[in-house]
Amino acid sequence: MEVTKESLAFKGVAERLTLGITRILENMPGVDDVRFAEREPAEKRSLLSWEQKNTCILPEDLRDFYLTTDGFTLTWSVKLDNECVPLGCMMINSVARLCPLLQPVPLFSLPNAPSLTDLDWEDNSTEHDSGHAPAAPHFDSRSRIFELDSCGRNGKVCLVYKNCTPGVVAQQSEIWFLDRSLCWHFLTSTFTSYYRLMITHLGLPEWQYCFTPYGPSPQAKQWASLYQPLTFSSELSPADAAGDGHLNKLDPTKAFRGKAKVPAPKKKQSAQSSLSSNAKGQGSTGRHSGVKR
Repeated sequence: MEVTKESLAFKGVAERLTLGITRILENMPGVDDVRFAEREPAEKRSLLSWEQKNTCILPEDLRDFYLTTDGFTLTWSVKLDNECVPLGCMMINSVARLCPLLQPVPLFSLPNAPSLTDLDWEDNSTEHDSGHAPAAPHFDSRSRIFELDSCGRNGKVCLVYKNCTPGVVAQQSEIWFLDRSLCWHFLTSTFTSYYRLMITHLGLPEWQYCFTPYGPSPQAKQWASLYQPLTFSSELSPADAAGDGHLNKLDPTKAFRGKAKVPAPKKKQSAQSSLSSNAKGQGSTGRHSGVKR
């Protein structure tokens, strides 16, 4: 009986953690092997140790999340030709794996070896040129960046502290997406908002690219249209909002219209006949004038 009570209690916690998405996935056609990894809550001392080590204060909602479960992993697959193919993955790294994106430089590295800090060559005056958009993080000491999700090697979702000062504890954080071209894209200002986004997008491949100007790949769009039709149809990338800038528009009236016939050049007989008639008229008048003389 005690084991049954514990399993029911954990099932209730898992239901609240996943916001009921497991039952929704299990009822979708073709979805198979929905797995939610059970994890114990993180200890308070591990959270305090992380904050002291990284000189950052964890957001309150992320702290509450880790005190409920030390990380999050939910995966699901689809059946294709009687074969189970992994598709969706929702993941939040544990406290132990919430590591800095920029590791310290080894002592024996070359002094002129390139690093990510070389990408911060722009002037500070250019970071507010994009209007009301948040300023992008930096790869140097001005920002402290920690990896929340590796996104299946399609990028990285990061917990970012901006405007940092060495030796001063950072408190304000945001959630950003770093794509494979090392460009930053703002996702949400709180962890709770990002968590809801992750659940809403079912952990589909490349869903973070919906918040980039170029959007996900065509294959990822096909998966989204199958398993997320309502959300996918209502979400337009900036290129779509600008007028389908990445699509080739086809006008059937112009593409399939027959070739216009080139008008044949008019014969010059009429012009020549008028000239000859004028010449004859002039000759005849000349003869008549000669007779009169």
